[in-house]
Amino acid sequence: MPRKQNLKVFRTPTGFHDAYVAAPSQKAALEAWGSDADLFARGVAERVTDPDLMREPLENPGTVIRRSRGSISEQIAALPKNPPSAAKRRQQEAAEPALRRTAKPRPAKTQKPTKPKKPPKPKPDAAPLRAAEQALEEAAARHKMERTALGQRQADLDRERRKLEQQQNAEQAKLKREVDKAQSAYDRAMRAWRG
Repeated sequence: MPRKQNLKVFRTPTGFHDAYVAAPSQKAALEAWGSDADLFARGVAERVTDPDLMREPLENPGTVIRRSRGSISEQIAALPKNPPSAAKRRQQEAAEPALRRTAKPRPAKTQKPTKPKKPPKPKPDAAPLRAAEQALEEAAARHKMERTALGQRQADLDRERRKLEQQQNAEQAKLKREVDKAQSAYDRAMRAWRG
């Protein structure tokens, strides 16, 4: 009997939409999205646990489902309020050099040497954790199948034992009747012999 894969739902943003996919692993989700980069390690993709969001992807495993993040009016409302007009931008750009000329330079003695910034610590590698979780899920599924198969074998053995017991009981009853019949005949013959 083929093993049914345990599907999870994953999501990643694509423009004004979210792309959902039901897949057995993060690797399979990345393949469905056509991504060569590990979006999960970058924090751009995630696992979805909301049943309402999971329903449609689980009905279409491996298919990328796109959902709009809000309505058009909500997306427009998220844009910056009152962006400066082209004339105002030109006026601001023209004023910047004048502001730089009038600003007083700081004396050299007050300027502190800047310390070189430490490079950011690399993000911990989540691959071993994902591999261990995947191995645990696969082992749990395999163990369940093995227990099911063992239970089926036990049920078959129980049926075979009951059938064998019925056959043995029937055979013993038949032989007992033959022993009783032979005993009766022997007893009659002994009585006749004795006379």
